[in-house]
Amino acid sequence: MTQGYTAESVTAGADEQRAQSRFRSFWRGSQDRWRHDRGIWRRGIVLAVLAVLIGLVMFAHGRIPNRIGNTGSLVETFLPWFGLSIPVILVLALVRRSATALVALLLPAVVWVNLFGGLLTNKSGDSGDLTVVTHNVNAENPDPAGTARDVARSGADVVALEELTTSAVPTYAKVLAETYAYHSVQGTVGLWSKYPMSGTKPVDTRMGWTRAMRSTISSPAGAVDVYVAHMPSVRVKLHAGFTANQRDNSSDALGEAIADDSLGKVILLGDLNGTMNDRSLNAVTSQMRSTQGAAGDGFGFSWPASFPLARIDQIMVKGIEPTASWTLPKTGSDHLPIAARVEVR
Repeated sequence: MTQGYTAESVTAGADEQRAQSRFRSFWRGSQDRWRHDRGIWRRGIVLAVLAVLIGLVMFAHGRIPNRIGNTGSLVETFLPWFGLSIPVILVLALVRRSATALVALLLPAVVWVNLFGGLLTNKSGDSGDLTVVTHNVNAENPDPAGTARDVARSGADVVALEELTTSAVPTYAKVLAETYAYHSVQGTVGLWSKYPMSGTKPVDTRMGWTRAMRSTISSPAGAVDVYVAHMPSVRVKLHAGFTANQRDNSSDALGEAIADDSLGKVILLGDLNGTMNDRSLNAVTSQMRSTQGAAGDGFGFSWPASFPLARIDQIMVKGIEPTASWTLPKTGSDHLPIAARVEVR
């Protein structure tokens, strides 16, 4: 049998050939223009300088001083977003036909990939014997019952809630009691567990009121000390910069408490009002692993819930292996809940 061809197929084939021919002509023309353009190294100097500056800021972010308005911490809070400048400069460099800008762009591109490239791959696994969730429920949450039900549906074995108000605590306790047999509220933070809790007590974070606690959870996989914390809020003010000193002092106190923990298996759940890149949280982050960095998929930004810009809610572990980490759907809060699965054994 002979192969038949319709008019439509012949036309489509001709269109495809013409498109390929136009692309080859465009590509050859572009190469010729770049090859014979003697100004490609002189144009785009401003773009090249900008690319180098962005690369240096990312590379040496730890050297940006905090003495004036906690500038270093502010930069580190939003450090991943510096990567957005790379495609912008790339497009501008191509439009300007600037080889200088393209070469300079290698610096921020390499630095960004070195800092955050590992977060672009999915490291989540299927193993794990304990699932935990933490959620800043927002003191002004209009639907605490709905938020409690959303959290309970996550399937977590242990749930930590922050920014609890006295009026809302009975609602959370009533709804979560259907799933969690054990719980304790200390100040404005609370912990709910399917497994027995013991040694529960507040943790002093040098604030004058309770915003942190610890409890030993006797899970089937073994005992683990769980800390719940809500660090003081930070603000960006024109006259004062990044106001984070109170948070930094509380972080130091929390870090000391975790360092003194004798069990050796520790999970920290909470809103730290800071990212893993912020050097001011070093008292905590230097001794613990982020579940998102070790076993997550993406950056796991948690705040603000409407358009997450930073991961200021954290699940960290010490002496425990994280196997998966993810964010949960939006609730009535301005934060997203985050979850992780870990191996306690």
